[in-house]
Amino acid sequence: MSEEQAPAWNSWRPFWTLLRREVWRFCKVSAQTLLTPIITASLYLFVFGATLGERIAVVEGFSYAQFVVPGLILMGVINNSFANASSSLFVARYIGNILDLLVTPITATQFIFAYTLASMLRGLLVGVAVWGISIFFVPLPWINPVGAIAMALLASFLFAQFGIIAALYANTFDALSMFNNFLILPLIYLGGVFYPISILPAPWEGLSRLNPLFYLIEGFRYALLGEGDIAFGTAFGAAVAMAVVLFGWAAWLIGRGYKLRN
Repeated sequence: MSEEQAPAWNSWRPFWTLLRREVWRFCKVSAQTLLTPIITASLYLFVFGATLGERIAVVEGFSYAQFVVPGLILMGVINNSFANASSSLFVARYIGNILDLLVTPITATQFIFAYTLASMLRGLLVGVAVWGISIFFVPLPWINPVGAIAMALLASFLFAQFGIIAALYANTFDALSMFNNFLILPLIYLGGVFYPISILPAPWEGLSRLNPLFYLIEGFRYALLGEGDIAFGTAFGAAVAMAVVLFGWAAWLIGRGYKLRN
């Protein structure tokens, strides 16, 4: 992948072209990429909002539905940001049309950010849709809206990078699905989406704090509700650190052309 600078007026054309293509790709199959995860999240909201939401409580001052909804919103953001980057890049490698892209004057940075921004857009669209549906079940106080938006952006950015990394390391569709089925989903469910980590006995509470998704979920929940197992600043700092590490990892792989030419 060329890192040479194109003429100033033309240097970002490959980036915008790739970004438009990636956005168009997931919009063209929106029933699969947007509607399906929204329906899945709606079923969760029905179960926890209309049935259990007012009958149990795990955080004083909030219903169980209010506790769960922030995690469901972020779960949609995370899953779809990862799915978009990983599936798109892996399929491009698998069918070989990634080679057509590599001969264009696009830089490694532009390559990463085109895939990243398209994936973030898909993840955030699903997250906003889930939040919109949740309004019919339970209100959220939005204590720190700027912090909530920042955490959602960080989560989508972070998992877009992880999707790029997974797409480069996976050699088969089964290997790619393992990242989601055996890593992301267990970390989400064990990261405090459906229960507060503080109610766990030792040593499970301490072990749960090693889960990187715990910081994303708790930071987002704290920004929305003003309550959480850790302070917002701690969660935000951990999320920024993880995002920097994954971006550096993805940039290193793309810069080397790792598995892009074979």
